[in-house]
Amino acid sequence: MLGSYEREFVLAEENDVSDNHGNTSTEKHGSNITRRRILQSAGGIIAATTIPPARAAGSAPPFAQASPKAPSKPDADITGRLARYMADAHSRTLPPKAAQEAKHRILDTLGAMVSGAHLKPGEMAIKYIRAQGGIPESSVLTTDIMTSAVNAALVNGMFAHADETDDFEPVTKAHPGCSVVPAALAIAEREGRSGMELLRAVTLGYDVCCRFLLALGADLVRETHRSAEGVSATYGSAAAAASLVRLDEKGMRYALSYAAQQVSGLWSWVGDTEHVEKAFDFGGMGARNGVTAATMVQMGFSGVSDILDGQHNVLQALSTQPKPGEMVDGLGSRFFVTETAIKTYSVGYPIQAALDSFLKLRQEHGLNVNNVSKIVVRLPEDGARVVDNSAMPDVNCQHIIAVALVEGTVSFSDSHSYERMADPQVRAVKERVELVADRQLMDPAAPRSGFVQVTLRDGRSFSHFTRYASGTKENPLNTDAVNAKVRDLMAPVLGAERTEAVIQRVNTLEELSDVRRLRPFLTM
Repeated sequence: MLGSYEREFVLAEENDVSDNHGNTSTEKHGSNITRRRILQSAGGIIAATTIPPARAAGSAPPFAQASPKAPSKPDADITGRLARYMADAHSRTLPPKAAQEAKHRILDTLGAMVSGAHLKPGEMAIKYIRAQGGIPESSVLTTDIMTSAVNAALVNGMFAHADETDDFEPVTKAHPGCSVVPAALAIAEREGRSGMELLRAVTLGYDVCCRFLLALGADLVRETHRSAEGVSATYGSAAAAASLVRLDEKGMRYALSYAAQQVSGLWSWVGDTEHVEKAFDFGGMGARNGVTAATMVQMGFSGVSDILDGQHNVLQALSTQPKPGEMVDGLGSRFFVTETAIKTYSVGYPIQAALDSFLKLRQEHGLNVNNVSKIVVRLPEDGARVVDNSAMPDVNCQHIIAVALVEGTVSFSDSHSYERMADPQVRAVKERVELVADRQLMDPAAPRSGFVQVTLRDGRSFSHFTRYASGTKENPLNTDAVNAKVRDLMAPVLGAERTEAVIQRVNTLEELSDVRRLRPFLTM
């Protein structure tokens, strides 16, 4: 059902303007509404275009056919059906779109890992792992550290969620990339797997991560004070890692059980002030747990074979209203790696649509600190609670909008700067920003929309509603846009030449014979 703010635009008079992503703007002079052309590119927003076809090669790519669907009989032998699908994943062909989107998510997450390595969560993780040692199996990005796959997954996972630039699944609220990709990368290095096998493992990890939350019910998880992000991360990482060690059906059953025993994560992360524990909860913890589960079974650990449907199973334990069939529904035809949102800005996801809206208004109407009197931001109620005056700058909606008004954009450094948060000018502008938690925007079809209304000192008022932010599946980024985002994140750390080498190799990952060939470009 549409809320009143969305209806205001969807059903507005002919002089309202809308784009093809359901985003709309209005300008009001008292009670009058006039036509305004929305700029297609504004305030540093990356234009969204359709995904190009998969890269042509001399021979047909190894992901040319769709995978067969899993059996559709509801709620029968869920563990076995999922385990069999997982066991075949390392050799199963991927549809071209799924393979292309997997490359986008891997590259996007590598960008998050590299840029996050030298923020406080990353620095703390590096300090910790240097003290742990470990057999040299896998690399810690941006460093000279080689350590065990379990340790590397932990550290790289914390890197990946250190800076709020990792991807996000809007329906379940999962953050698959920051745990699945580090777990898969660690095992792919350890085992010397190909780029194509890494693509398949990451695709599987996304599917299991998001389906686990659908089976539990993400809102039901939160009602018991658990973190949906942390709970799902372990399962997605275990699936990706188990695929890369090539477990058979029995092994997959055991890996799912060892993952279930480690599933954790409390919603208390909202009280984190420095993003360190949050980086562990969302990324490092799940990646570590998943690699642990897969490698223990690889070494011969036995376990429970029916953890999704047997006595005292994980779905019963973690949900009051489980839907087991969600674990296998659409396997082989619906790929969640095509559905997550790639962030345009390095800020908490509930802020993305509002920032899109505000920067469009700023560009179109020449907004500045001298002519703006008040800014009202309306977000879906659940998202607003997360970003309402958070102690972390990149998860504080009022602060981010204030920075956007002052600067005209929100840079990576500004979004993570505690010094900027204390800047007198930014603090003064922030007092003009009001955040409203709006139940009427709680739309399952657009769970992370944003409405912004700006009032000028001369009495004029402008507003914009963004139903789907840039980077969502409804308003996607193309390969060039993903490359541009990653280039901005990586180049300050790795340098331009090595950054371009990473981008080129990930964009042709299906041609890479051994993932270890990425090491020289990602480590020091």
